[in-house]
Amino acid sequence: MKTSVSPWWTPDLHADRRPFLLGRNAIQRAFRRHFDDRDFIEVDTATLQVSPGNEAHLHGFRTEAIDHAGRAHPFYLHTSPEFACKKLLAAGERRISCFAHVYRNRERGPLHHPEFTMLEWYRAGETYEALMADCAELLALAAETAGARRLVWRGHEVDPYVEPERISVQEAFQRFAGIDLLSTTNARGETDRDALSAALKIVGIRHAEDDTWADMYSRVLVERIEPRLGFGRAAILYGYPVSEAALARHSSTDPRVAERFELYAAGVELANAFGELTDPVEQRRRFEAEMAEKQRVYGETYPLDEDFLAALHQMPEASGIALGFDRLVMLATGASRIEQVIWAPVAETGD
Repeated sequence: MKTSVSPWWTPDLHADRRPFLLGRNAIQRAFRRHFDDRDFIEVDTATLQVSPGNEAHLHGFRTEAIDHAGRAHPFYLHTSPEFACKKLLAAGERRISCFAHVYRNRERGPLHHPEFTMLEWYRAGETYEALMADCAELLALAAETAGARRLVWRGHEVDPYVEPERISVQEAFQRFAGIDLLSTTNARGETDRDALSAALKIVGIRHAEDDTWADMYSRVLVERIEPRLGFGRAAILYGYPVSEAALARHSSTDPRVAERFELYAAGVELANAFGELTDPVEQRRRFEAEMAEKQRVYGETYPLDEDFLAALHQMPEASGIALGFDRLVMLATGASRIEQVIWAPVAETGD
């Protein structure tokens, strides 16, 4: 394998990218002022962690630390600063924000980069509805700072000054796919694979006979739901099935769903939020289930962060969110690829 030449550093290409990059800086400054004005403390978390995260379909970069005796100890580049931020909530912080470089393997494309910037913020003692209001404010602030009337992606426009639409996962599956999703899961978070398979066959969505419930759920979400979200105005998709929200607490209104939402604009996923799960026993159970699925699909697992699980014993009720900062900058500045808004992109590799 060899590294390809990435010409982002040539003067002519840099000149083309520079307006997007300056827009990025302006938006980042505006966001920092926004959080500072609302009494958030900006924190800076370590990139090296004992676990990159424990969601089945997230892939980390592995490295190792060598101690004074020459022994190697495995570490990972984090896929999110989430675990570290929640430890700080356990330590007593109440409102925190974090701009973090994060690393995800097996991801590269117009909207994906192996190293990118995540903006996360957390509100102790506040519900995840407060985060929905935050999202509306930040969409408008990003556009205003960039001097844009609309967020734009592949010719589709979104009015960032209009309150995002709120639509539940159950409603989205019924509206866009004709499927009663919650009839295929129960209050314990258990899913009925055969029931969902039958529902897909009725509406003509093809799937493999060995697909799991999660496989079929993801297929419908990607093919029928996400491409319809956030056109004209942004959309907040909320109320995910418990089995699809490993770090979120149960909803107080329906035990089949969790307090999780995602923010979309022009079909682009921008943010993922939780009413945070603080039960360490339940969190361990979910992580173990996620790692069993990762082993089944990819033949590998990641260790659990025992320090994080211990911190959950002290963590207050809270809500938290991760926003793909580069993606929002793209939509606000009119960039067409994520490399246009990253100052020094990672070189591509190939044979």
